[in-house]
Amino acid sequence: MMEQLSCERRIIRLEETDSTNRYLKQLVREEQPAEGSLVIADYQTVGRGQMGNSWYSSKGDNLLFSLLVYPRRLPANESFILSRIASLALKNMLDPFTDDVRIKWPNDIYWKDKKIAGILIENDIQGREIDNSVIGIGLNVNQQIFPLDLPNPVSLRQITGTLHDRDQLLEIFLREFFLLYRDLENDLKTAIEDEYMLDLYRVNDYYWFEDRKGRFKAKTEAVLPSGHLVLRTLESNEVRKYAFKEVSFVD
Repeated sequence: MMEQLSCERRIIRLEETDSTNRYLKQLVREEQPAEGSLVIADYQTVGRGQMGNSWYSSKGDNLLFSLLVYPRRLPANESFILSRIASLALKNMLDPFTDDVRIKWPNDIYWKDKKIAGILIENDIQGREIDNSVIGIGLNVNQQIFPLDLPNPVSLRQITGTLHDRDQLLEIFLREFFLLYRDLENDLKTAIEDEYMLDLYRVNDYYWFEDRKGRFKAKTEAVLPSGHLVLRTLESNEVRKYAFKEVSFVD
């Protein structure tokens, strides 16, 4: 599928930037680069995650990049499918190296109970459809020491005990991403949604969650096209729907 990308796509490598997403978004405003364009950095001074979370990475150790796509027939209220695709591509990329890789809703990548990757997607919307999407990825590859205030980080090197080639991992990710992206273009959304549900972290059983009212045990029923998480509580059999940050897993 990679061969279908334009030979005119930009691939920009930076030693340092504040944010690969910000850099690529500025590039889109200035020159509308071809789909599949990439900004890759050895270090980000202001790495960001979903909903304002920060992303820490030591210089030269990890895979930090942003990818541009133009999913122009995709309704804005169904944009979460891009998050599913990016999450699945990361999981599929990591699966040959280790087991127990899962997607923690909405789009963190976990190995066992530790976070190995995060995703930040920023969409430009025209009318009711997405004009372009910048997909930012931070994957812990070769880092071995993390700040003590990070709750549960892990890197691929820590898992496998070996150094990994970041460019090779990027190529695998892009292959996996565009296989799924072509499925989206061929209107195979249901298959992507089903695969995402199968690969979710803490699915198919009851687990502890917490919302603004307190803790409760629940089972994941669905993740809607909007990205909302649907839970069924154990105690009252009540169905509840949550947006990002409205509910959290309890460790």
